[in-house]
Amino acid sequence: MTSRADIDVRPIAESEFADWNRALNTGFLRAPTSPREVLDARRRHFLPGRRLGAFDGGRCVATFRSFAQELTVVGGATVSADAITNVSVTATHRRRGLLTRMMARDLAAAKENGDVVATLIAAEYPIYGRYGFGPATSATEWTIDVPRTGLDPRRSGPDDGGRIDLVDGEDIRKLGPDLHERLRRAQPGAVDRAEVWWQLATGAVRFHPTWNEPCFAVYRSADGEVEGMAAYTADDRWGDAKQPLNTVGVNWLIGVTPAAERALWHYLCSIDWVVRVKSGWRAPDDLLPHFLPDPRAAAVTTQADWLWVRILDVVRALEARTYGAAGSLVLEVADGGGLTGGRYRLQASADGAGSCAPTTESADLALDVADLATLWLGDESAVRLAALGRVREERAGAARQADALLRTSRRPWCPDLF
Repeated sequence: MTSRADIDVRPIAESEFADWNRALNTGFLRAPTSPREVLDARRRHFLPGRRLGAFDGGRCVATFRSFAQELTVVGGATVSADAITNVSVTATHRRRGLLTRMMARDLAAAKENGDVVATLIAAEYPIYGRYGFGPATSATEWTIDVPRTGLDPRRSGPDDGGRIDLVDGEDIRKLGPDLHERLRRAQPGAVDRAEVWWQLATGAVRFHPTWNEPCFAVYRSADGEVEGMAAYTADDRWGDAKQPLNTVGVNWLIGVTPAAERALWHYLCSIDWVVRVKSGWRAPDDLLPHFLPDPRAAAVTTQADWLWVRILDVVRALEARTYGAAGSLVLEVADGGGLTGGRYRLQASADGAGSCAPTTESADLALDVADLATLWLGDESAVRLAALGRVREERAGAARQADALLRTSRRPWCPDLF
């Protein structure tokens, strides 16, 4: 067995990209070799310098990639984020500290670069807490039993003066970015989408060998403004008595008004032969069930953590968001990674603005940086974390005060997988 010291962790050279890609595919249980066009597409869009690999005897055995991202916080401001993805360690080289070395290198570079946070979507729950990440948003998937919804099967379209149009991928690439920008500026937990996101979503660029082209629907309001869109696919399943049993799967659906979301969900439930609609990953407090005459027709299929956040700069993170009440709180933040631990006073004013600075005053709450990330976007309760032993009150009532400051009326949501 090769010693840890003999395994080289470093940015990959261009000549090593195919080997890095093979290790990535292997780690994610895909066919090791990618077709040439897929390999070329990944090479073009995976930025040099932010692709790390671990090499044993010249062979890549672990992968790691990051890219620049903007994350929307409570109040609508954005912070710079180090988005982490494509993390894998080959099964033959587990438990040798390779992820720890790659993570430490990337987070140090992100801190040096001035990023406020790092983000990722965790495939496995237990891995990333030890690096200071905490689950900051969650997501829910519903399965809609269409016959049970109570919707009129004879309905032909929105009753608010708007309309649904089916469009092509080229139209989505033109209309989608502006619509998504409107959504993500108002949605805490949302992230920006580069041009390549829209290319991948419409098949113009492909990172995987298979491509199942979806249908695209656009909702326009009564005045003709695009306010929502969705991408979906359908299976082809029939019962023994020629009974249609088809399911629509929603790849993604975004709307900047409740009317747009309602119209799109009603449209998806009105398609001939469709008896089930799988919603895809939605906000945990999504309005979807209540757009239906019978909300019980939408059953929760899956609910899980989604976006994980690692705070790299406590002061800038806490000053970026707004607050639900006036108040002051001193936080003792433990950071085993040594990036941003310390004691900080958060001061929130009646207009929602917050200021934060290091302090030597006595702490009100003591918590790990991962648990601060869990509280930061407003989704979790400090009272709940205190009950779990993850937050310690140094002053009685401090956890309840933290909830008054930090929690939000609607839950944060990240619509994206990266």
